[in-house]
Amino acid sequence: MANRREFLLKSSVSVLAIGLPQVGFSFSKAPFAPKFSHSLDVVAKLFDGKQCWVHPRAGTVDGSKEVVMTMSTLDLEGSDVFKGMYQILSKDGGKTWTEPRKSEPLAPRMETVDGVEHPVAAADFWPKWHSKTGVLLGIGHTIVYTPEWKVASPRPRHTAYSVYDPQAEDWLPWKKLEMPEGEVFFSAGAGCVQRLDLPDGSILLPIYYKPPGKNSRVVVCHCSFDGKELRFLKKGNSLKVDNDTRGLHEPSLMEFGGKYFLTIRNDLQGYITTSADGLHYTAIKPWTFDDGSLLGNYNTQQHWVRHSDALFLVYTRKGADNDHVFRHRAPLFMAQVDPEKLAVIRDTEVVLVPERGARLGNFGVTEISPKETWVTVSEWMQPEGVEQYGSDGSVYVAKIKWKKRNKLFGK
Repeated sequence: MANRREFLLKSSVSVLAIGLPQVGFSFSKAPFAPKFSHSLDVVAKLFDGKQCWVHPRAGTVDGSKEVVMTMSTLDLEGSDVFKGMYQILSKDGGKTWTEPRKSEPLAPRMETVDGVEHPVAAADFWPKWHSKTGVLLGIGHTIVYTPEWKVASPRPRHTAYSVYDPQAEDWLPWKKLEMPEGEVFFSAGAGCVQRLDLPDGSILLPIYYKPPGKNSRVVVCHCSFDGKELRFLKKGNSLKVDNDTRGLHEPSLMEFGGKYFLTIRNDLQGYITTSADGLHYTAIKPWTFDDGSLLGNYNTQQHWVRHSDALFLVYTRKGADNDHVFRHRAPLFMAQVDPEKLAVIRDTEVVLVPERGARLGNFGVTEISPKETWVTVSEWMQPEGVEQYGSDGSVYVAKIKWKKRNKLFGK
């Protein structure tokens, strides 16, 4: 108990304590931007030369100060090898955290694929409170491995989901979302995607899929959720790129001002598109700054932060003295979006998490309260040698504290 108590007291570390640049108030030149401050905590750490933490994402429980963060271990000798999902808990709004504990219901399990037993992991998980049913629902996708724990090729994929049990302080065994037959649903999953819960409790869930012999495409699905079962209802139009890349991946969805915004990963550049109904989207366009120059984000995720007064994008990009970082995936930036131009307002850009050599491209966003939003991310300690720039496998919580109440909280 003494060790656990000491961990709780020391687990939330200030920016200054870990030698990172101090961050303060952000005053945008955009006249309609909400003012905010932002700070940075380290809530866990793992780097022993063999493993590190990845995919830390958090969800609240019933609007209380209880927060559940899930994250996976990454085997550093492999590529995307996730052998276990863990969680840490905070009962005081992120001031203190428990030690990481493995979640057995979210652990990989053996399944028969093409007559051979394979390990299958639920990964790229994102917990989010589902207000209509009053449960914490996490959604991700499955990864099938060979018996030697190499990612199977071709890469079959399904959407995986689980519901949190607050009494047990653990998750229920993960399930797969049942999808119709057809090309659009072949190797389809919702890994690392930001879903949108509608007022009636149904969910707009963006997924990506890979038809045989083609590159990956994106589609938004309308799903029902009753607190236990996630069910597919219908889909919108498919989005694709015709360039010589792996296609479109890891879409994230947000509604703002009566319009739906979808941001999408591609090998060459990030894309943005909009919809009037949440299902059917216009042609994708590359992300740019408001001066027309390319944003410089490529081959990694972008996600949304929403305030009632403005919409923000969180992203990584080139051109930040970061050529030594894998795919320029650090530092982690946030900037306001012009919803008419579909562009990032350059003058509003701030660094949420500084660059220390390790990549920061796999992250999550959590609405904590009307006055606070979090961005959670870990230092992904690949390739070998990133620690020479100061990274040590830290798991960060970047806390965005709004000076004006976010009226959209909970919607």
